[in-house]
Amino acid sequence: MNALILQPVMAQIGLMMALYVWLSLARLRAVGRGEVGYDAFVLGRDEPRAVARITRNLANQFELPVLMVGCVALLVALGEVGRFDVACAWLFVAGRLAHTAVQTLTDDVRLRGRVFGINLVGFLGIAGHLGLIALAAR
Repeated sequence: MNALILQPVMAQIGLMMALYVWLSLARLRAVGRGEVGYDAFVLGRDEPRAVARITRNLANQFELPVLMVGCVALLVALGEVGRFDVACAWLFVAGRLAHTAVQTLTDDVRLRGRVFGINLVGFLGIAGHLGLIALAAR
């Protein structure tokens, strides 16, 4: 099971890499169209809305996903990965994909909050399992 949980972790990393490519291309297109100059990306305050959505989503990938990967690493190190954890990790990735789609393609903040709940459930499953292991330790 330890190796199996690496698949959703690699999928999450793949999502992040895809966002880097998408953001780079979106910024190049915005500059190429004359919408902004490169200086608009110094602080991100003057980015076109479509580019800003991608920027913000990429930043979000370094919030809860970092905690998720940390929990997975601890479970792997302890040799405690089970089917439940693998299922939770895939649920987490599915939620991140849905969250990315909503955040980068719409302005629907309410829907974004709801789909965030999907990956939150996946994270809480794994964090809860890790918590139970910690409580059982002597």
